Amino acid sequence: MAGAPPRGSAPNRTWAEKELAVTAVTIASPGSVPGSPALRYVHLGFGADAVDYEEAWQEQRRVHAARFADEIPDTCLMLEHPPVYTAGRRTADSERPLDGTPVVDVDRGGKITWHGPGQLVGYPILKLPRPVDVIAHVRRLEEALLRTCAEFGVETTRVEGRSGVWVLGDPVDQRPALGGLKLDFDPRLEDEEFDARLNGPEYAPSNAGQRREDRKLAAIGVRIAKGVTMHGFSLNCNPDNTWFDRIVPCGIRDAGVTSLSEELGRDVPISEVLPVVERHLRDVLESSVPLPRAV
Repeated sequence: MAGAPPRGSAPNRTWAEKELAVTAVTIASPGSVPGSPALRYVHLGFGADAVDYEEAWQEQRRVHAARFADEIPDTCLMLEHPPVYTAGRRTADSERPLDGTPVVDVDRGGKITWHGPGQLVGYPILKLPRPVDVIAHVRRLEEALLRTCAEFGVETTRVEGRSGVWVLGDPVDQRPALGGLKLDFDPRLEDEEFDARLNGPEYAPSNAGQRREDRKLAAIGVRIAKGVTMHGFSLNCNPDNTWFDRIVPCGIRDAGVTSLSEELGRDVPISEVLPVVERHLRDVLESSVPLPRAV
């Protein structure tokens, strides 16, 4: 299990040195869209070579510009970060760390999350076909992660109204009774107008609130500029999930966070998961079969 050291950065290497290493691990595959150039997987750094978030963000922008100019094919950056909190555009102040831990504000969708040791991060930088379909892109990333989890023997699903990959908790009728719990509601509300299980500002049409401790295994947050994608996904392999205790992960208060290691009861390192994710991501991006838009 990866530990929770103080926030730091990867060993100090110049990008020229890193690009030499990147060249050695670039993996070509068939194009992600029929007729497109080959998809590359680029390994930026893992473990002791984990890449500082802002350094990786700068590299994303460089690759994005090159992809927009058709100087390179579709490229997926694969990496691990040192511990860092990042906040999307919709993050509320109440969802940030209460202890004042630094947060990097980024230009992706979604809310606040954590990246760090034991979490596999992928930044697919793809030129999407016109008209650009953001939802279809998110669904394809989800599908690749769902297939990855299934191959490891973890049953996951999409959740209505929420992106990412989830392990569902207990159905409502199987919840243990909580003796002594008393909730006070506005007496003007009729029973059918208020569901006590969804009490709080996180209320949204979602089946996550109808279960006990749904657990998020993978998060997705993307941006599309000039028809080219940025940011992407994070899959919890063997992180220290106590890092999530300081924040409201993805702005969702009524669900938890999990990892492949926690669900399987054994250590599942990134090195074991990486080739499986790459294979399923390639298969999904190549496919022309439409995926569900509304979940």
